[in-house]
Amino acid sequence: DDARVAKMAGVPAMLILDENENPIPLVNLQGKFIDEMGEFGGKFVKNEYYTAGEAPKKSTDVELAIKLKEENKAFKVEKYEHSYPHCWRTDKPILYYPLDSWFIKASQAKERMFELNKTINWKPKSTGEGRFGNWLENLQDWNLSRSRFWGTPLPIWRTEDGTEEKCIGSIAELRAEVEKAVTAGFMEAALPADFDLHKPYVDYVYLVSDSGEKMTREPDLIDVWFDSGAMPYAQWHYPFENKEAFEANFPADFIAEGVDQTRGWFYTLHALATMLFDSVAFKNVVSNGLLQDKSGQKMSKRLGNTVNPFETIEQYGADSTRWYIISNSPPWENLKFDIAGLQETQRKFFGTLYNTYSFFAMYANIDGFSFDEKETILVSERPEIDRWIISKLNTLVAEVVEAIDDYEATRGARRIQSFVENQLSNWYVRLCRKRFWKQSNSADKQAAYQTLYTCLETVTRLMAPISPFISDALYRELHNDSEKEAISVHLSNYPVSDTNLVDKELEERMRLAQEYTSMVLSLRKQEKLKVRQPLQKMLIPVIDDALKNRVQKVEHLILNETNVKEIEYVGEDSGIFTKQIKPNFKVLGRKLGPKMKAVQQMIDGFSQEDIINFEKQGGIDLNVDGTAIKLVSEDVLITTQDIPGWLVNTSNGLTVALDTQLSEELKHEGNAREIVNKIQRLRKDLNFNITDKIKLIVQRHPDLHAAIQSYTNYISNETLTETLETVEIL
Repeated sequence: DDARVAKMAGVPAMLILDENENPIPLVNLQGKFIDEMGEFGGKFVKNEYYTAGEAPKKSTDVELAIKLKEENKAFKVEKYEHSYPHCWRTDKPILYYPLDSWFIKASQAKERMFELNKTINWKPKSTGEGRFGNWLENLQDWNLSRSRFWGTPLPIWRTEDGTEEKCIGSIAELRAEVEKAVTAGFMEAALPADFDLHKPYVDYVYLVSDSGEKMTREPDLIDVWFDSGAMPYAQWHYPFENKEAFEANFPADFIAEGVDQTRGWFYTLHALATMLFDSVAFKNVVSNGLLQDKSGQKMSKRLGNTVNPFETIEQYGADSTRWYIISNSPPWENLKFDIAGLQETQRKFFGTLYNTYSFFAMYANIDGFSFDEKETILVSERPEIDRWIISKLNTLVAEVVEAIDDYEATRGARRIQSFVENQLSNWYVRLCRKRFWKQSNSADKQAAYQTLYTCLETVTRLMAPISPFISDALYRELHNDSEKEAISVHLSNYPVSDTNLVDKELEERMRLAQEYTSMVLSLRKQEKLKVRQPLQKMLIPVIDDALKNRVQKVEHLILNETNVKEIEYVGEDSGIFTKQIKPNFKVLGRKLGPKMKAVQQMIDGFSQEDIINFEKQGGIDLNVDGTAIKLVSEDVLITTQDIPGWLVNTSNGLTVALDTQLSEELKHEGNAREIVNKIQRLRKDLNFNITDKIKLIVQRHPDLHAAIQSYTNYISNETLTETLETVEIL
C-alpha cells in the first residue's frame, strides 16, 4: 500500500546510486544499512536479525526516530501495533527488497478476467465475488521473475546492451537458435539429446541476435506459480501433442484448494486461461478453509496444538475422521477440530449405523433371509410404515444427489446422518422390532426384511464417496450371498431417486407423529415419568380439519410410542389453551432495525384470535408508518400456558397437553412393564438366546402382586415365559 500510494503521488523510491551509477536500496541483502547511511551503516534494520545476546538496547528504528526528533526533522514519533509479515519457520520479520524484475502485463486483461470470473461457480460464492473479485478489480501486473536457483529458467536471451531480445517457446526452437549460434561462433556445438534445461547448464547457452550480437540468458527463474497455472496445458504437453485430449478436458469441471490460493493457484490458472484462450480454467471451485484447534487457533508445532493425523486415523478410523470433517462444517469454513466431536460422530452415526445393520443381520441369519429382487413384495403392497421409510429414502437420495452435484458435501452428509439416526434407527427399526421377532415367516415379516435391507444397501452407496471403507465393508456383507451385484460398493451405480415411491402426504403425517411423540416424551422427562408408566390422555389442539385428519391417521403410533391411552382433539378456539406471543429479538432485530420497537408494540397487542390466525397462515402482514412488513413463524416465539392438572408443550407451531394423573389401574400396568424390563435385563445378563423360553418364579410383593395377577399373559408373552408362578418365599 505504501508503494502504491507513493507511486500515485509521484514520490520516488528511496534509492541511491552505487559506484557503477546503478540505483540500489539503502538496505543490503543481509538486512543491514549500507555504508552510505553513515552512523547507521552496517547495522541490522531489525533487532531480531542479531545473534542471540548481541542486539543493542535501542533498535535502529528507535535510533533513527530519536535522531530525527533531536534535529527537529520529525513531525510526530509514536509507537503503534500493526500486522507485519513474519517468516513461518523462524518467526522473524521479513524484509521486502526492490529488484529488477520481468512482468506479465496482466492489468491489460483484468476486465476480461473479471467478466469470466462471473461464470465460475464459487464455493463459497462470497470468495469469488468478494476476495477473488476484488483482487481482479485491483489487479496489478504479474511479477514473473525470481532470483533463485531451483525452478524453470526464464527463456529470455538479451544482448549486452539490452536492445535485442528473444523469448524461446519450445525445445525445438531453442535447438534451432543454438545451431545459428554455432554458425556465428558463440557455441561450440549443438545441444545434446539429453541436455538439462535447468541452471546452471542453461546459463552456458548463448544465442545470436538478428544483428549478429551475442545474447545471454536473463539469470532469473520463472515464478513457480506460473508453473502451477500452466498445469492444464503442461500435463498434456500441449500444444506439441495430445491436442484432442486437452480440448476434451479443458476447462476443468472442478478444482479445490485452500482459500489462501485466491492470489496463488486460483489466480494463475484463471489469468493464463484468460490471456491464452479467452476462457476460464475451471467451472467449479471449492475454496477450502483451514483446520484449527478446538479453540479456533491456527494449528502450529510451536504452539503445541497440532493433531497428529496418523494417530487420529489409527485410533478412530479414516472414515470417522473424514465424516466428522465433512459433516461438521462446509469445506470453505474454518473447522475447529475437536476430538470430542470426532468421538461423537463415531458413536452416534457409525455406531447407530452398525447397530442397525447388526440388528438386521442377527434376525436375517436366524430366519435365513436372502434378498431376491424376483421375490420382492411391491412397495405399494407393504404396510404404511414401510412405504413411509421407502419414501423418505428416495427423498433422501434426491436431496443428497442435489447437494453433491452442487458441491455441498456437508449438506449431503448431514442428510444421510439425520436419516440413519432419526428416521431409520430411532423410528422405523424401533417401531418394527416386533415384526422381526415374529415366529412365522409371514409376508409382513418379509416386507420388513426387504425394506430394511433396501435402506441399508442404499445408504452404503450414498455414503461411499465420504466414507469409502465402512460403506464398502457393509455393502459386501449385504451382498455376500449375491453373485449379481458388484463385489465393491465403488463398482456399483450411485442411487437414483424413484419419484413414484415418494409420498409427501405420508411423510408429513409421520413427521407429525414424530413431533408429537417427541413433545410428549419431553414432558415425561420433565416430570420424571418413565415411558413404561402408561398415562390416560393427551389433548391436541388442531387449527383445521386437515391437521386433525393427518394426526388421526398416525394416532396409533403416537399413543404407542408415548404410552398414552387416548388423544382428545380440541379446536384452537376452544378456550382451553391460552397462548402467548413475543418477538424473536435475535431474528427481528437484524431484520427491522429502528422499526423493531413499533413492531414489538403491535405484537404485544395480539389477541388470542390474532395468534391463532398467525399460526394458521404461517405469518401476518403489518403496516408500520406506511412500510409493509411481513412477519413469518421464525420472527416470533409462541408459547402456551399450562392448564391446571396438565403439562403443556409447544414446538414448531404444534401444541400438546398431557394428563399426568395416575389411577391404580395405570400404576399396575406401569409396574407390569417394569417387571418385563427387569426380566429382559436378567435374560441378557445370563446370555440367553433371544429364542430361549423360560420358567419364572416370583416372590410375592404387596406392591407388585396385583400387577402380576392382572398382566400375567402380557408378562409371559413379552419374556417368552412358559410358566409364571408366585410364591411367598423363594
